[in-house]
Amino acid sequence: MKTSTRLGLILLLAVALCDAGLRHASAPKVAPVALVPEATAEAQACTHYRVVREGLIPMPSGVPAAHASSLVAFAQTHTLHTQKALAAFWFAGTRESGADVQIAASTFDRKTQAWDAPQWVVNRHTVGQDLGIQIRRIGNPVAWSDAKGRLHLFVVATGLGGWAASRVVHLTEQAPMQFKVVRTLPLTALVPAFNTSTLVRTVPLPMADGGAVLPLYFEIGIKYGVAVRLNAEGEMQSITRITQRREVLQPTLVAHSPTHWSAFMRDYSPTEMVAHSETLDAGAHWQDVGNLSLSNPGASIAALRLSSGGLMLAHNPAGRGREVLLLSTSANQPLSWTTRTLMDGVKADEYSYPTLIEVPQDPATPHRLPDVWLSYTHMRQAIAFKQLRCAAGSAK
Repeated sequence: MKTSTRLGLILLLAVALCDAGLRHASAPKVAPVALVPEATAEAQACTHYRVVREGLIPMPSGVPAAHASSLVAFAQTHTLHTQKALAAFWFAGTRESGADVQIAASTFDRKTQAWDAPQWVVNRHTVGQDLGIQIRRIGNPVAWSDAKGRLHLFVVATGLGGWAASRVVHLTEQAPMQFKVVRTLPLTALVPAFNTSTLVRTVPLPMADGGAVLPLYFEIGIKYGVAVRLNAEGEMQSITRITQRREVLQPTLVAHSPTHWSAFMRDYSPTEMVAHSETLDAGAHWQDVGNLSLSNPGASIAALRLSSGGLMLAHNPAGRGREVLLLSTSANQPLSWTTRTLMDGVKADEYSYPTLIEVPQDPATPHRLPDVWLSYTHMRQAIAFKQLRCAAGSAK
């Protein structure tokens, strides 16, 4: 039997076993409860966010390509909190999947109100050395701040094969903005030796106990989202499939209440609509509930539960695709979306792979609503950002 044929059979077996395993994966014995700040009447009065700052995050010198950014706010317990408000991470190199691709990072300085010079924080060589295996390429990073304020990175990495043969590598902060590999997340329920075709893209959903639910997805042959439960130190506790559909990926999670959550997903089917699943018992069980009224051209989306109580979704529309970037808002329940255009380009332009987080305006004014920070891929050449603030008059 040829090597390529043998490899194909192994991958098909992995798909079948992983699919079966996740369909019957046990839910956590104690369901995690989402952290949902109570929206005051004053906060609920905020109905519009305006852009107060925007631009491009500095790129490493001489690097032509960038994609798939992630944002994280520095917790009050982090060493850099008094000087830096948030950090951005993304992959950069000569091209996507290039052997020279590394994870770059930049921090936003409170005093200068500008992004600092970028630095490299992860490369495939050190990841491979720490894991004891050969890593051919790395990709999407996702950042998270744990209960103690320490940063974690979850990075897509692959050895043999393309992105569909990927795994997710977990790294933790050893010193400010310096990371070391912990391990590869053991995501395949029944066959951990395979542990392939799992990727990460969107930010975790924070839990009341200081942990998080990290959304991931499986994409070899079939495509679906999963939820990984992390404890307050970032240790994996459980994995649960969040949809029975086979053509959706890159889930982004929001909490309507501590136990009622939604997963919005990129649609890879001819329907081209944002897919929707929900749980009513804090992630113990998930149900598909159709699609949102928002179209999706098979492109990554980002959702956020706002401190004002509403929801925000950054996405590209079907028809125009990634040349247009939209921002939609809705009341928490029922969902009813109002959409505005953030970027309107021409054919071959790209404003894609958005990330949304909230960041307090100023540590000295905790009573004010947090700002919303959006990052996204700009023309595959850089990472752009927008800082949005509740418009004057709609809330203080």
